[in-house]
Amino acid sequence: MNPQREHWGSRLGVILAVAGSAVGLGNFLRFPAKAVLGGGGAFMIPYFVAFLLLGIPLMWVEWTLGRMGGALGHGTAPGIFDKLDGTGRWAKYLGTIGVLGPFVILIYYMYIESWTLAYAWYSFTGHLPFGGGHDQMRSFLAGYQGLERNQYFSGLAPALAFFGITFLVNFFFIYRGVRGGIEKLSRYGMPVLLGIGVLLMVRVLTLGTPDPALPELSIKNALGFVWNPNFSELRNAKVWIEAAGQIFFTLSVGIGVILTYASYLRRKDDIALSGLSASATNGFCEVILGGSIVIPAAFVFLGGTAGAMSAAQSGTFNLGFVTMPLIFGKIPAGFLFSGLWFILLFIAGITSSVSLIQPAVSFLEDELGWGRRRSVAVLGAVALAACLPAIFFLAHGFVDELDFWGGTLFLVVFATIEVILFAWVYGIDRGWEEMHQGARLRIPLFYKHVIKYVTPLFLLGLLGVWSYQQFWPFIAMKGVSPGDQPYQWAARLLILALWAVIAGLVAWVWQRRGAKAAR
Repeated sequence: MNPQREHWGSRLGVILAVAGSAVGLGNFLRFPAKAVLGGGGAFMIPYFVAFLLLGIPLMWVEWTLGRMGGALGHGTAPGIFDKLDGTGRWAKYLGTIGVLGPFVILIYYMYIESWTLAYAWYSFTGHLPFGGGHDQMRSFLAGYQGLERNQYFSGLAPALAFFGITFLVNFFFIYRGVRGGIEKLSRYGMPVLLGIGVLLMVRVLTLGTPDPALPELSIKNALGFVWNPNFSELRNAKVWIEAAGQIFFTLSVGIGVILTYASYLRRKDDIALSGLSASATNGFCEVILGGSIVIPAAFVFLGGTAGAMSAAQSGTFNLGFVTMPLIFGKIPAGFLFSGLWFILLFIAGITSSVSLIQPAVSFLEDELGWGRRRSVAVLGAVALAACLPAIFFLAHGFVDELDFWGGTLFLVVFATIEVILFAWVYGIDRGWEEMHQGARLRIPLFYKHVIKYVTPLFLLGLLGVWSYQQFWPFIAMKGVSPGDQPYQWAARLLILALWAVIAGLVAWVWQRRGAKAAR
């Protein structure tokens, strides 16, 4: 264990860092798409229910576990879970998901993040085909991704160049450490993100009706679609599952990132109010900014509810990189607003991606005793090698496979494990007392029962429903073309290999500690 662990420089710094981890591409792309497909206002009801019964309890649990682990010299789930278990036998291996999951997401997240940097450049320099139509903008994206050769791109060289820049920027901030890198990035990046977001929101909300003959295509009606629920949609179980899944994405719970960030707190640092403040910041960025930029703009310019639905159904990539530039191209100085849109996405992306790197760095530092330079160098080499298949095999579903395991299934599984360990193995009474150490806010007592009963049952229910409906079709790759199956099996083998390495390191470290203790 590393006895000289870092600490955050200020309370504001850690709030902005955790908020930055949570505020990512999903806030501005995934949330609007899910909200539209979930029926607008009908989606917001299960969204807030999941926020209160799933997101907030898990957030407090992870802040508590992280601070406890940091006091014992552990910044990742294997070490933290081992202390919760008490027997020292099995929980540390379950904790490997908290190191593996963020790294699997990182493999493809940095590449997508680099697209936003490229599109900001192409927007400001006027290279995006704003004057063209939907097909031209889609062709531009496909050419950039290397999915086709066209008049815009003849290979992956530009994408690789912007990926290289993004990769180096990420690892620069990681190399600078928690206080000098991650905290400084968040202290400057988050205010800029909020400023750009508010500017874009104001610009969208002040749009006039593009066609006087169609007065129903107004911002007022667009906001009505977002906030006026169709209660009949609440009978659809898929809406509830999608809302719960979005909460995992939006708060970064169930990944292992908050555990690591909270481990750099001091023993008496507040977590109750700080955690809530970080969650509220993220909620503002997602619901107020994300919901007030993308959905109203799509509603007004694409033909109302039907147009917004069509944009959402095209996928988050098309929504962000095809639909939004086309919309900005229809307003004065559209190239400027398009560039700001992609700068906003890049900042949201990088504050999240550095948080995905830190758990693995913390694992190497705390459990193996490596220094910062060695940890970052080794991890950077592994990450670069792992990212390349995601870049070159994008067309074959490689990224989709990684996203399901790292960005969906592992989140729910890990969250289920940690809340059961916290509430039932460690004990809810001890956990509740620990949660209030140094607290500036007294958490409502009913959350004690929510954490012990409601949240675990909610999570187990989600896992049960998914297993019953989709486990075997997914494992057997039902509906996946034969040509894509080898690539998706390769993605699974990559995940399995990474998992084996992490589990092997955990076994070796704990065996070595046991041998030293026996001497």
